[in-house]
Amino acid sequence: MKIKRNILNQLLPEQDRAEVSILLGPRQVGKTFLLLELCNIYKNNGLRTKYYNLEIPSHSIEFNKNENELFEMLTADVDVVFIDEFHYLKNASKLFKAIYDSDKKIKIYASGSSSIEIHKHLQESLAGRRLVTRIFPLSLGEYKQKEALSHVDNYLVYGGLPGLVHFNNKDEQMRILREILETYIQKDIKSLIKEENIRAFNNLLYLIAENQGSIVQLSNLASKVGLSSKTISHHLSILENTYVIYPLHSYSRNLGNELKKSHKYFLYDNGIRNAILKDFANPGNREDKGILYESLIMTELFKQLKPNMELKFWRTKQGDEVDFVILINRKPYLIEVKTSHSGIEIPAGIRKFINKYPETIGATVFCLQRKPSILYQNKEIRFLKHEDVINFLSNYV
Repeated sequence: MKIKRNILNQLLPEQDRAEVSILLGPRQVGKTFLLLELCNIYKNNGLRTKYYNLEIPSHSIEFNKNENELFEMLTADVDVVFIDEFHYLKNASKLFKAIYDSDKKIKIYASGSSSIEIHKHLQESLAGRRLVTRIFPLSLGEYKQKEALSHVDNYLVYGGLPGLVHFNNKDEQMRILREILETYIQKDIKSLIKEENIRAFNNLLYLIAENQGSIVQLSNLASKVGLSSKTISHHLSILENTYVIYPLHSYSRNLGNELKKSHKYFLYDNGIRNAILKDFANPGNREDKGILYESLIMTELFKQLKPNMELKFWRTKQGDEVDFVILINRKPYLIEVKTSHSGIEIPAGIRKFINKYPETIGATVFCLQRKPSILYQNKEIRFLKHEDVINFLSNYV
């Protein structure tokens, strides 16, 4: 079954713009699928297209040319060019700039899996000449297009990587997740860190997965992994720049009791997290059930963020906390995630935050059942089901 990706609605109109459209995201989130889908749509609309995947040897060989020959190859008899894994292309930015500045009126779509490599290959400024789009795993709404996988528990355990939706066999899904994880370590990481640090890097990845949603101290990670804090910081930067983790910063307005420089880290997909932990048990039978739901809400919100929004968490030295603080035009909106059946009760962290910050817009508690909204300090507190996170920032905020 082919799942329609929502991001297509954003990418399709970019064909009329001269800028280079760059798709960035981790491996296996569907970048190749999106490029091929765009290619087929434009071809059916009568446009001349060329598609190259630079991880395919036969395609890569075609790029073994000098810059003038490459320019001619990519601009002859074509309207739209697609280049998958373009960071393998030497002097990509120079070539893209030359095509953009020419009178050829050719559109380029390109994809990559590592912002570290992308930045290396875009050393020459493409300011004003590129449109960058982050590609994520399937959202919960996209995932639900396949009826057999519509139960949220499946999404919590196996995640939203598009390649998994074609398999109902759980052993096959676990195998694919393991292979994606191994490919990431073997292809992306080995080229970025020293061979002797691979095992330590794997241990760090495990600790991040195990402590997902908890405040992480570099010194503690360094002690457990056996590396310096500086090296741990470097490895965390690699994980962020290969789109494997999302760092979440603490919200603070300089109150003395707030944690100002603390971080939480979330892996980009629950299926990958469970593959790292080697735990694919049903959520109802797991001690980390709350983290699975919190991770679901976090990654869904992260995908929906608009340019005027920022996602953080709040924690005080006394232990008061709010799971997520969405800053909307710099004003906070609060999110709390619960997995137990309880009455209509405002979490203590939300009450204390609103008392400290009366400019707070409102709050939502994601829980097992929808409940009537209530007011606290004239702020609406909603109680929604976890599934209501679909399009939450458009529908509710």
